[in-house]
Amino acid sequence: MIKHRENLIKQEPISNQTEISEVIEEARTWLIEQQSNDGHWAFELEADATIPAEYIFLNHFIGEINQEVEEKLARYLRSIQHEDGGWPLYHDGDFNVSVSVKAYFALKLVGEDPNAPHMARAREAILKAGGAAKANVFTRIALALFEQLPWRAVPVMRVEALLLPRWAPFHLSMVSYWSRTVMVPLLILTTLKPKAANPRRVNIRELFVISPGDERRFLANPTGHWLGKLFLLLDCIVRPLEIVFPKFLERHAINKALEFIIERLNGRHGLGAIFPAMANSVMAFYALGYNNEDTNFQTARAAIDKLLVFHDDWGFCQPCMSPVWDTALAMHATLEASSIGDAAIEKAAGWLEGRQVLDVVGDWGVNTGDLRPGGWAFQYSNSHYPDVDDTAVVVMALNRANAELYKGAIERGTEWVLGMQSTNGGWGAFDKDNEHHFLQHIPFADHGALLDPPTADVSARCVSMLAQLGYGRDFMPVARAIDYLKREQEEDGSWFGRWGNNYVYGTWSVLCALAAIGEDMQAPYIIRAVDWLKGRQRPDGGWGEDCASYWQHRRDEVKSSTPSQTAWAVLGLMAAGEVQSVAVKGGIDYLLRTSRDRGKWREEYFNAVGFPRVFYLRYHGYSAFFPLLTLARYRNLLKLKSNMPIWGI
Repeated sequence: MIKHRENLIKQEPISNQTEISEVIEEARTWLIEQQSNDGHWAFELEADATIPAEYIFLNHFIGEINQEVEEKLARYLRSIQHEDGGWPLYHDGDFNVSVSVKAYFALKLVGEDPNAPHMARAREAILKAGGAAKANVFTRIALALFEQLPWRAVPVMRVEALLLPRWAPFHLSMVSYWSRTVMVPLLILTTLKPKAANPRRVNIRELFVISPGDERRFLANPTGHWLGKLFLLLDCIVRPLEIVFPKFLERHAINKALEFIIERLNGRHGLGAIFPAMANSVMAFYALGYNNEDTNFQTARAAIDKLLVFHDDWGFCQPCMSPVWDTALAMHATLEASSIGDAAIEKAAGWLEGRQVLDVVGDWGVNTGDLRPGGWAFQYSNSHYPDVDDTAVVVMALNRANAELYKGAIERGTEWVLGMQSTNGGWGAFDKDNEHHFLQHIPFADHGALLDPPTADVSARCVSMLAQLGYGRDFMPVARAIDYLKREQEEDGSWFGRWGNNYVYGTWSVLCALAAIGEDMQAPYIIRAVDWLKGRQRPDGGWGEDCASYWQHRRDEVKSSTPSQTAWAVLGLMAAGEVQSVAVKGGIDYLLRTSRDRGKWREEYFNAVGFPRVFYLRYHGYSAFFPLLTLARYRNLLKLKSNMPIWGI
């Protein structure tokens, strides 16, 4: 029998209701002040040092140096360098050799003195870790383009792979959207093996323990599986045959790659609307001899420059933009904190309605038959790649704002989400049934993020959406999804968070969904999740979870409580009926006490993930949306004398 939770003891609610209301009003007012004139919100999205470093690489690859911009990026890179001399994957994280090699090389390209103290410390840390030869595949590709490494340091990657039929062991549709858009222009580069312009002839020979020409062990089995060994053997067999590959097939494949890129160039928003794909497309055009006056070249290049963010004399390059996601989440927070007729909500809902993808059957259509488009992308525009998670959150926001007015958009979005459900009952982010796991063993896949399988957090959001729209547990897609979520629960009661950091995010997402759909919140498996959340609460009343938790042996690691993670935990507990528990009161007190600048709580720690263990993110808007949503929901539930929220998020 499961022990009754001691934190269920009822207590008096926080006495200073006036303080809560004052904080809510100040935060809501601040958030509305950040809204653009056309109704949307867009906050900065920050990654690690790799993105600004790669922006500098791009400039020097095509020979278009912008010293003023690059010096601002260099100041940012110096500011996030750790005391150990290297750069981490996320704030206050461990040294990472791949990130550090890119940051060091970028600084040297900009003109930093390699004998300066910060460069010397970086060099020492990189050499101590085995040198630049130990960097990951993407870093080694960049170094090969700059002639710092021989091409044998990179797995054989031929553009002819795009000619393979769908029944072949590899086809482009088998990998995720982000892999697809990054790989297609990259395959042009790894086939042609162009040389960077590198006008200043910068090199980083000092970062190698062994001369690159003498190094013999660049490639490794990324998983240790026998399939990884087989793929390494195939690489050895194919490599000497590259010189005899028919040129007509190469040209045909390059033309097919160009068709893919140009069709999805996405105007001023770029290929896939993500930096790596956009940068690779510019470099591919350059390698193919496109001059900088070419329309496609200019379009691709301009899209990248839109990602730059400047603050006085420093700045960084964003991996992408998140306006649809930010706007939908800001709507939910504002709706919780104010009346439905709020003008800010009307403007935001109208802006979102206009961003629905209705006329493009994107790559997702490969596995969905005759499904009509109807989703929303994450970025301003990315019509080939709408996002299931964004779509579910937008539909819930529109439904809550004015269900009748936005009925058409809601129904079309719901139809698309239902059509994207995978065979196992869950939902992935951008594709249906994207689970070709054997591909994770290829040498190129050392980042472990080649695929887009269903995940608990995205699936929970879809269940929340369906629940908010009135679907019940007897609706077959919902029943299948609940079964999936039950199977995905971790032994300790939590759920993995694929797109937010990490188990706190996943557990919040699932508890909200289960509550919204009418599950028995006293069911043993739900009690286990609630007990897990309570057990993770810190002495200061908040919750935190380090990005290192994506490594199984570090899954319990915490450095500090954060406003975002505290908000997720409290939202999850309130969904489970814990509104008046000691744990919830502690979380609310933490949010009231924690430092903030009007409507934005101070949060340096990264709060999301692009690819677990490889690429992390800091959504600057999260510390505004989620604390406001949490405080407002707490106040509203107390006023209603209710233990259960009525909304899906």
